[in-house]
Amino acid sequence: MNFKKWKPYLFWILLAEGVGLLAGLLTADATAIYANSVQKPPLAPPGIVFPIVWTVLYALMGIGAARVSTSENRQQKNVAINLFIIQLIVNFFWSFFFFNAQAFGFAAVWLVLLWVLVLLMIIAFWKVDRRAAWLQIPYLIWLTFAAYLNFAVYLLN
Repeated sequence: MNFKKWKPYLFWILLAEGVGLLAGLLTADATAIYANSVQKPPLAPPGIVFPIVWTVLYALMGIGAARVSTSENRQQKNVAINLFIIQLIVNFFWSFFFFNAQAFGFAAVWLVLLWVLVLLMIIAFWKVDRRAAWLQIPYLIWLTFAAYLNFAVYLLN
């Protein structure tokens, strides 16, 4: 495959990973405080799991967005890409609400909004490229688990 075909993949993967990296860097201090001061629920994985999982999920998001962006279906593609960008923005801000502000209740509601947006994005992706939609299923599953963790932290703290 030549570079021209890889360019959209590189762009969308770097965009998604960049958003995740930026959120991680901007919340690093608060994440360390959270790790040492907040009571965590059963099933809470060790902290090292989160950057590994998120790196994979952001890559899958980027691959899905690249597949959609290179589709010929212009009208459906625009809706899907707009939903991708909106959910990525909502995803970015969740970290600030949860870690920096420790507004666990608000972060839980924000996470429900993110979950709905990701579901809508998957549906929009499905109309353009089914493989792109399937690539987002692990993200939705992880968000479901994250919602459990977020709600439990809210209740415990």
